Amino acid sequence: MGKKLSEMTLEELWRLFPIFLTEHKPYWKEWYSDEEDVLKTTLPQIGRINHVGSTAIASIWAKPIIDILVEVSKECDLSNYKNLMEQNGYICMSQSSDRISFNKGYTENGFAERVFHLHLRYLGENDELYFRDYLIEHPDAAKQYEEIKFKLWKKYEYNRDGYTDGKTEFVETYTEKAKQIYVGRY
Repeated sequence: MGKKLSEMTLEELWRLFPIFLTEHKPYWKEWYSDEEDVLKTTLPQIGRINHVGSTAIASIWAKPIIDILVEVSKECDLSNYKNLMEQNGYICMSQSSDRISFNKGYTENGFAERVFHLHLRYLGENDELYFRDYLIEHPDAAKQYEEIKFKLWKKYEYNRDGYTDGKTEFVETYTEKAKQIYVGRY
């Protein structure tokens, strides 16, 4: 029997779950919708739930991982959600006082068919929505982002932190532009 995910080093996890990109798949929207339905019946006091990340942008290639942003009221204690999420097949990846990140679909044998990253935040902590909307409404910027991802893909195939860090400047720049354009949208 192999190691459990919790027993693996970061390098072993990165080897088991490499970065790879694929053309947009129409069924990603359905996967999001199915998971959204589960979350709405599972989690109390959801203020807003959205499909974010590259799989929400039909014009670009993406890692086949559905990113979900769940926002809850600031009166909620995020730590109360941790057990609920774990009981529903999610693994807590990181936690701070104002955000928790989970994933689902990571197995000791690699990726499951459906893979999710869930970002639990307080209402208003939603930069991902602005970035998503900007790329949907500005196809040239979306293609620039895709080109950056293609350049980083093979270089950081087994290094998620490097891949993410390589996109950070672009994401921050266009998120700020979006927040100026879409003032008050969220």
